[in-house]
Amino acid sequence: MNQTYIRHFFQPELENPVLVVGLPGIGNIGRIVARLLIEFSRAKLFAELYSPSFPDYAPIDKKGVCRLPRYEFYASTTSRNLLILTGNTQPPLEDIPAYYEVCGDVLDFVGKLGCSYLITVEGAPSPHPTREVYVAATSKKQAEECTRKNAMIYKGKRIIGAPGLLLGLAKRRGLEGICVLGPTLGLTTDRETALRVYKFVRKVLGVDVREGT
Repeated sequence: MNQTYIRHFFQPELENPVLVVGLPGIGNIGRIVARLLIEFSRAKLFAELYSPSFPDYAPIDKKGVCRLPRYEFYASTTSRNLLILTGNTQPPLEDIPAYYEVCGDVLDFVGKLGCSYLITVEGAPSPHPTREVYVAATSKKQAEECTRKNAMIYKGKRIIGAPGLLLGLAKRRGLEGICVLGPTLGLTTDRETALRVYKFVRKVLGVDVREGT
């Protein structure tokens, strides 16, 4: 395999879907949020992305079965048209061209499905985490809309990896979107912060959050 390969299981029928991206990262917040959305929207796996830019190891599951590193695309029409991207890896941080290539491939793929808005999710490293939810956006308008939902603007900082780069590349393509960040120490999986971010993402999507979730 010398280039990105996308394996399709079926073609979802979607209208103006929103893409939500939750990948392994700081506090594993993005991946937890993605898994919660998949569960509660009853999203179905419809494609997998493989890339030679991913790390050179094979993750082993609880049954001892190995799989290549991959991104997974899920689709749901339960409450609204959703695309959810998650996975078990990201390109190595030092391989900057790999990030641009893989993120470009992702945007090409979802663009063909009619997606023009995306939400990326990540942890915001903080030595003293608070309960706020932060947002960065492709436009001032998008950021201000999130502040009306009680988010704080993520000012003067950087978003490392796919969550930030996808947002920046999306803006270059004329797409709109936001990155939702939860303050965390990031030393271990932060489920409490992930749940708070998940509820905010549901609010942005206009989907009621179930009691107790």
